[in-house]
Parts: sequence; C-alpha cells; structure tokens
Amino acid sequence: MSAPELTALKNMPISFPGLFGDWAFNPDPVAIHVGHGVYWYGIILALAFLAGLLLCMKQAKRYGLTEDNVLDFVLWAVPCCILGSRVYYVLFYLDLYRDASGALDWGRVVAIWDGGIAIYGTVIAGALVTFFFTRRKNIPFGALADLAVMGLLLGQIIGRWANFINREAFGGLTDLPWRMRVWTSASQYVEVHPTFFYESLWNLIGLLLILFVVSKGRRFDGENTWFYFLWYGLGRAWIEGLRTDSLYLFDWTLFGQPIRISQALSAAMVIAAALMLFYEVKLKKHAPEDLLVNRVAAGTAPENAPLAEGAPPDGETDSTEGGPDGSQT
Repeated sequence: MSAPELTALKNMPISFPGLFGDWAFNPDPVAIHVGHGVYWYGIILALAFLAGLLLCMKQAKRYGLTEDNVLDFVLWAVPCCILGSRVYYVLFYLDLYRDASGALDWGRVVAIWDGGIAIYGTVIAGALVTFFFTRRKNIPFGALADLAVMGLLLGQIIGRWANFINREAFGGLTDLPWRMRVWTSASQYVEVHPTFFYESLWNLIGLLLILFVVSKGRRFDGENTWFYFLWYGLGRAWIEGLRTDSLYLFDWTLFGQPIRISQALSAAMVIAAALMLFYEVKLKKHAPEDLLVNRVAAGTAPENAPLAEGAPPDGETDSTEGGPDGSQT
C-alpha cells in the first residue's frame, strides 16, 4: 500500500523544531488580497522563470547562441510548458476532473489557477519545443538544450519554495533534526521530510556542477542536457519515494506496490542518460570544432544559424569560450 497522503492547513504556522525550537513562520499564501487574490505561488514561479531566463541570456554566448535566440525560444516554450505541465497532471488525476455522470468536466480541466501542475510535463513539453524550434531555426538541438537546462534547473531551485509557502510537496513522517512541522488540523500537527527543500538543494548542486564542471570540459553539444537528465532523475527518484502526494501510474502495481509515475519516469530517464553519456563520451569520437560555439567562432556554423554577438573572428576562439585545444574551459 502507498503511504497515506498528508494535507496541511494553509493558514497554520510552519516550524523546524529540531533546528529553531519554538520559532515558527506563518506565511499567507495570498500575497495581495485583490479580487481572487495574487498568490505567492504565482509570484515565486514568475521570479523563477525570470531568473532562469536571465541566466540563459548571460550564458548564451558560451554556447554559440544569442540573447535573441533565447527570447525567441522562450516565447514558444513558456505557454507550451504551462500547457504540458497541466496536461500531464490531469492525465494522471483524471478521475478528479469528472462530473457525476463520469464525463470530463472541462471547466475544471482548464482551471489551472486552482492548482495542479507537474514538472515532468514541463520537461517533456520543453524538450518537444526545443526540438521543433531548433529545426526551424537551423540550430543544433544539443546546443540550445544545454543552455535551456541551466535555466530550467534554476527555475526548479526557486520554484520549489512556492510549495513551501503552500505547505505542500512534503514527505512522510520523520524525527530527523531538520524535520518540518505542519498542522493537519487546528489541534494536530505532523513532523515530516521537507522534500521541497531536498529537491531545491539537489538541483542547486546539479546547477553548480554544470556551471563549473560539466560545461568547462564540454565535449559535445548535448552533454549538459544528458547530465541534467541523469542528475535530476537520480534525485527525483529518491525524493519521490519520500513524498505522500505522488501521482500514480493509474492502478498499476509492481511487487504489490502502486507505481509512482515520477519514480518510473526518473528511472527510465537515468538509464537513458547514462547510456547516452557512455556512448557519446566513450564510444563516439568528438572533435572540439564540432561544438556550435567553436563553429560560430570559426565561421563554419550551419547555414542561417545566427552569429553569436561578439564572437571572435574566423579561426579564433575566445579565451572565455574555449581552451588552447578548442574545447570548452
């Protein structure tokens, strides 16, 4: 059997008794009480998006891309990713969106403002948009994806704190020193894993690894991307097992246990990413000049691909973009 889902009251304080004693924090989920309200959830997600966008724009030149490439991509990616995150959630909670006759209640299906989105829907939609956008713009898929996953990670790092404000996306009961106390009624509380924080911290480590390790020695366009899938998949598979609000794969079971869709997808993602990294790094030969950033610098980028602003003249590699052998530094 799966762990029972715990639901916390949104108007009761949050505390960490093992770290801060009696100190408690009681944020109102509604930041501005106007009309239906402006929620902190939406504000934090908007800030997460802007932070991710700014990071991508700042890093674009290192991948042979321009700020205009990033902005054009975002215009397509944002609405598609919102739609993808909603469709993914509704598909796996379909019974919640049926009326008394069993038919779909389309008014509730589209009511995203009432909650109900899933990050894997965002990732899937983002990958599809990246594929079609890069084909249309004649940009290597791997180069844009390598840039986009950094913005995605930063967005996930910040966005998970919206779950904290909403008292959601936490784990099962625990007595660890960093346990989080939330209230399930006016007189009862539970102390649980702060899984929103686990994922935020895991993603922060992953972003730092990409920025300061993986991208410095990048051998092919797409290396950041496969590392993201490997890293995020490993962390999400572990963290999802601690949560009590998982989406389940219909009524399917494995070894008598319901299958958490995020864990199944994470495991598949980790295996695929590990195989692709092994193939690209160990079996396939890559020359430094194959990277889009180096092709832009040498003037051999694909036809119609935009020249990165400030790119070095033909045959030269800027010291901030490549080492003496042309590889990423």
